[in-house]
Amino acid sequence: MKRLGTLVAAVAAAVLLMPTAAMGQKDKVVEKIIATAQTDNRTMEYDDFLSNVIGGRIVGSHNLEDAEKWVAELFKSWGLEVMVQEVGEIGVGFSRGPWFGRMLSEDGMQLHFVTPSYSAGTKGPQRGHVVLEPKSERQLERMKGVLKGAWVLTDDNTGGSAINLADTAHFYKEMIEAGALGFIQSAKVPLQALSNRKHCHEFTMETLPKACDIRLDERQFAVIKKKVECRDVFELEFDIRNHFFKGPVKYNNIIGIMRGSKYPDQYVLTGGHLDSYDAGTGSVDDANGVSVTLETARLLAASGAKPKRTIMFCIWTAEESGLLGSKHFVQSKTIPLENISNYFNRDGGPTVATSVTVPQAMKADFDKVCKPLIGLSETFPFEVKVLEQPRERPRKGGGSDHAYFAMNGVPVIGLDLTDPLGYNFDYREIWHTERDLYFKVIPEYLNHSSLVNAVIIYGLSNLDHILSREGCYKD
Repeated sequence: MKRLGTLVAAVAAAVLLMPTAAMGQKDKVVEKIIATAQTDNRTMEYDDFLSNVIGGRIVGSHNLEDAEKWVAELFKSWGLEVMVQEVGEIGVGFSRGPWFGRMLSEDGMQLHFVTPSYSAGTKGPQRGHVVLEPKSERQLERMKGVLKGAWVLTDDNTGGSAINLADTAHFYKEMIEAGALGFIQSAKVPLQALSNRKHCHEFTMETLPKACDIRLDERQFAVIKKKVECRDVFELEFDIRNHFFKGPVKYNNIIGIMRGSKYPDQYVLTGGHLDSYDAGTGSVDDANGVSVTLETARLLAASGAKPKRTIMFCIWTAEESGLLGSKHFVQSKTIPLENISNYFNRDGGPTVATSVTVPQAMKADFDKVCKPLIGLSETFPFEVKVLEQPRERPRKGGGSDHAYFAMNGVPVIGLDLTDPLGYNFDYREIWHTERDLYFKVIPEYLNHSSLVNAVIIYGLSNLDHILSREGCYKD
């Protein structure tokens, strides 16, 4: 009888210990994620490499091709499956080299300017006089002789795009035929430089732009314009090394996959976009999102995570060209959209994840998943908030790579990003400008965001169900 009682007690103890052991194993993975993120975080290494080794990554550039290969190699080195998903191709490639300019006169100065991507460079240093653009056909006829070899000041303001696409470009074709070297417009600082977007996809080597397209610091523009109006004698010299090369140049989504052990056909997605404008180095928009995504993948791999649900680390292409990468993923039905628990997108300022705001139907799940984050950091306290009202579902693509998922009803609950240390940066000074550079990235924010992202992604992948969609969107 005593032996039977001892056996029953032993069995009961074993039964009680089973869930505790299983939970302990799960906790060990989360603990490893947190410990590695806090002591061996590599988020800034990725941003540094993308920014300062590779550089700006416009679609159709060698830089973007190099970045795609680098990301794929990282995923492979961590033991992930890699999907290289071709999204499109461009007929002519573009690479940007250095650019220089100066005013040659007694009060000469170095010029502060940018050029849009896929706009013409100079044929070495080109020096010329300066004229104001003609405003009528009569003025154009009178100026045809003086336009040859001239830099033309224009009143156009294209907001960063190429001037030949502006509806207000007066006699653009005629001035080029008359021999104008290029066009100079006034631009606010920090200088913004975009690309020809759709138009550059239509370029051939025979139809490339022939004249330079310069966006000059508005203060210098005003000085030069005044000198022209006063008939001062001076010249401008530019050396702009914009280069084209024959395509086609393909651009691809690079997706790392950690296959689920129990629900391999259900998914949690996280991502950011690899392409960027190239007047800066794309360090914030969006190497910061790519770097957090990459470190999330490494932290999970290094922790020995074996998620129940498949996790996809999505490094999108051609976001700046119209969300082409994520749009292709969604519209080609790469995976069943109804099987996506949530897509987490990071694309914006270099701030830190300090909360998440979810519909009431998701609250209990997020409370459970985010429990390891509550009280973890005094500097960056984390909380789960409740969404007061369902959000409007977008009717067309725009904003960032979450858009086409949301349009199709996929939850795109994002982490709330804040600036608790008071850096008080203005993202508008970074967004698509020359100031999108590595020193604008905030290391402690990106490092902690990768920790938060990894813990939440892993937790959601281990739920016994995908997240409820109730209350996500207004229908």
